[in-house]
Amino acid sequence: MQAIFEQIISYGPLVISAVKALAVLVIGWMLAGMVAALVRRKVNANPRIDNTLGNFAASIIKWVILLMVLVAVLGIFGIQATSLVAVLGAATLAIGMALQGTLSDLAAGFMLILFRPYRIGQYVDVGGTSGTVKEINLFFTELATPDNVQIILPNGQAWGSVITNFSHHPTRRCDLTFGIDYGDDADRALQIILDLAQADDRVHDDPAPWVRVTNLGDSSVDLTARLWCDADDFWDLKFGMTKTVKEAFDKGGISIPYPHQVEIQKAG
Repeated sequence: MQAIFEQIISYGPLVISAVKALAVLVIGWMLAGMVAALVRRKVNANPRIDNTLGNFAASIIKWVILLMVLVAVLGIFGIQATSLVAVLGAATLAIGMALQGTLSDLAAGFMLILFRPYRIGQYVDVGGTSGTVKEINLFFTELATPDNVQIILPNGQAWGSVITNFSHHPTRRCDLTFGIDYGDDADRALQIILDLAQADDRVHDDPAPWVRVTNLGDSSVDLTARLWCDADDFWDLKFGMTKTVKEAFDKGGISIPYPHQVEIQKAG
């Protein structure tokens, strides 16, 4: 009995250290989340700073606090910070080889924040992957597709790919092409499109709407309209004008040709 009691006493300091370490870990984790949320809220509240920078700063602060918590936990078990640094220094090469992809993502994350080719809320295409930017942190960029599918894109891949930002400029050009029959009046069709464009409040006057005959196809005369609008109105204008022009052509007797087969009967 005395031997068991002595054994329990001998493990007592270790148990106490483990409880302290667990408490520090839990409190540190909660503190890191609270401080990160506070920084994100304060930075994003400034209208001169976009949300991308606030989220990125919060991510960095959270990881720094967690690193400090790790050092404190190791200190409870008697592992000094200097010893930890020495161990990490010796293991740097191995860790670097194992995590070179992660380190590349980390470096790319800093580059994305520094040059900011895209920001939260913008619609982008990154290396063939399209979506609205939801988050940019140290290691990855989160996109949401138009049908609300989450896409996690490592920052290393994002920075090394061609980035097309559809939301960067406040205005966009909306190109529409309509085919009419060779027997229809092209000038009348052009005027119909131009009148509709000028009557639409979403279409800018400068640059002025541009409507021309652009191609003589196998079965149609192609008319192209180039209309400038606010970036937020692009899709509504594209879909709305397509429907409006179709209805106007129907009323004006302008036909839209479609592929069809003509049966030729041989004489005799």
